[in-house]
Amino acid sequence: MKLSQLNLHQFKNNRESSIELCPRANIFVGENGAGKTNILEAIYYLSFCKSPFNSSDRQNIMHGNEYFMIKGNYTREEKSVDKVHINYKIDSRKIIKRNDKEYDRIADHIGEFPLVIISPSDSNLIYGGSEDRRKYIDGVISQFDRNYLRTLLNYNKILQQRNAFLKTLSDNHRADKSLLEILDQKLCVNGIEIHAKRKEFLSEFIPLIQNYYMFISNKKETAGINYKSQLNEDKFCDLLKRNHDRDIILRHSSKGIHRDDLVFQLNGFPVKNYGSQGQQKSFLVALKIAQFEYTYAKKKYKPLLLLDDIFDKLDINRVEQLMKLVSRNEFGQIFISDTNLDRIKTIFDNIDVEKKIFNVNNGSVNLISS
Repeated sequence: MKLSQLNLHQFKNNRESSIELCPRANIFVGENGAGKTNILEAIYYLSFCKSPFNSSDRQNIMHGNEYFMIKGNYTREEKSVDKVHINYKIDSRKIIKRNDKEYDRIADHIGEFPLVIISPSDSNLIYGGSEDRRKYIDGVISQFDRNYLRTLLNYNKILQQRNAFLKTLSDNHRADKSLLEILDQKLCVNGIEIHAKRKEFLSEFIPLIQNYYMFISNKKETAGINYKSQLNEDKFCDLLKRNHDRDIILRHSSKGIHRDDLVFQLNGFPVKNYGSQGQQKSFLVALKIAQFEYTYAKKKYKPLLLLDDIFDKLDINRVEQLMKLVSRNEFGQIFISDTNLDRIKTIFDNIDVEKKIFNVNNGSVNLISS
């Protein structure tokens, strides 16, 4: 799958652009704030119908205007063309169309045009809370397993009901507790399934991360993930029952898969505490490249790969290893943003790959070389 053309209208600082894209490597170079990341953000929108960086569509409208529009033309190996159109207007609903037909539900579009992005915001996966890491793993699995997504939504709905009832019990000790046992049972059924799916996913995913980290680091360290879950040692229903009194006092559910966490490791030690900035960034890159391979294996066609301003804090050897890796044929079409044109030219002088380099300046996009 390739994105052959991208059209923007009043998206962030880009008033109007029509970009003919290269089927392999597309590099957008410009100063900070010039708008190169906005190009990658628009491509992400075409796959996920939202920004990777903020939750407000309104914030992505060019200042002083009332709407934005993004269009993308995709080609597949059999040369068929898919046209995706996203339009958002202030105080109106977002419209997503595929081949001029509007989706009834935006969720039906997710997973149709797979994409993996690597950006500075990925540092939240290391420094953020456990919720960030759970959202990441749930997002990856949900792209291929809609039953998992439904189970997750059910779990969260029941969890809200249980927490609300715990507050009722805390305020009124005479209230009938029988509903708590019913909610426990429903929560268990969904939670056990989610826990099993997460374990199954990680058993396949961790070896991919280890492989790519070894390549990027020239075999200097070994990467891993420790899956921390209360369900690893105890039966979920027993956990809930044993903690009834405690949960009533706390007024929320203290046990369950909503407490799961992932500990990213290098040589058996947490990368958050013991990894240098370069090692941490290398780990995140390996994580996302592993996500790419996993996605490819499940979807049977290559996702788009977006690399947003990731070269800072990586030494030149790791940068060159990374670009040699993603420039191989199995990685399909890639999109790169960077501030340093000389660095880009130096890296790609040693890599035989078809490419286009664009200059981005105050939202304007112009082809430099191809």
